[in-house]
Amino acid sequence: MSRINKAFENKKAFIAFVTAGDPTLEKTKEYVLGMIKAGADLVELGIPFSDPIAEGPVIQTANVRALSNNVRTNNIFDLVREIRKETDVPLVFLCYLNTVFKYGYERFCETCKEVGIDGIIIPDMPYEEKGELLPIAKANDVDLITMIAPTSNERIREIAKDATGFIYVVSSLGVTGVRDAITTDVRAIVEEIKKVSDTPACIGFGISKPEQVKEYTSYADGAIVGSAIVKLCEKYGENALEPITEYVSEMAKAAHGEA
Repeated sequence: MSRINKAFENKKAFIAFVTAGDPTLEKTKEYVLGMIKAGADLVELGIPFSDPIAEGPVIQTANVRALSNNVRTNNIFDLVREIRKETDVPLVFLCYLNTVFKYGYERFCETCKEVGIDGIIIPDMPYEEKGELLPIAKANDVDLITMIAPTSNERIREIAKDATGFIYVVSSLGVTGVRDAITTDVRAIVEEIKKVSDTPACIGFGISKPEQVKEYTSYADGAIVGSAIVKLCEKYGENALEPITEYVSEMAKAAHGEA
């Protein structure tokens, strides 16, 4: 059983996101390990990119801060090596296709396997264009995480049927960011997915409150939170460990039915 599969074994998963290198790589390691200790079942690490088209202002600004620190892909692989010395919790990259292409598909996936990255999420890679990367990722035991958006409509089943790792269900149109209310019929998307796939379906984009986590994990397999955590990085900088772990603990308990 893969590390990602274990994260969903007999429970709903809470997935936390941080941008690697924001505020520093050393602090990213501290925050990742703190979130895991606080109950995160899986962590997404964002590889900073100059044009992160799926991201709202909060994560865009985090990308700028990380890039200003001269954080590069090799630095992030080194970071993962260090994190892996202390945890077996699944780690996935959220990155943009140009980063992977420029690094080289084979070299990128081989290095993911070497350092212990379990999957990659590429928001700007359409489903129809994943064919050239998918076999390379599979050969290196790296899940190419599928994203399904509210606009997928009749394509939901087609996209979901061969998904591995987990499925990232995008809750809202637009970019990432905290939302007071999500009006998309996310339940209907999850129901369509479940007709063709046993791969865990997790809901992300806009989630920031325990009540939202409780609601979505009542019918989905997990909840993903990014911008609300990155906001804490922005607000507290190198002193964000305590507020981040307190927040993640509250959200993880909601996912696990403990609050």
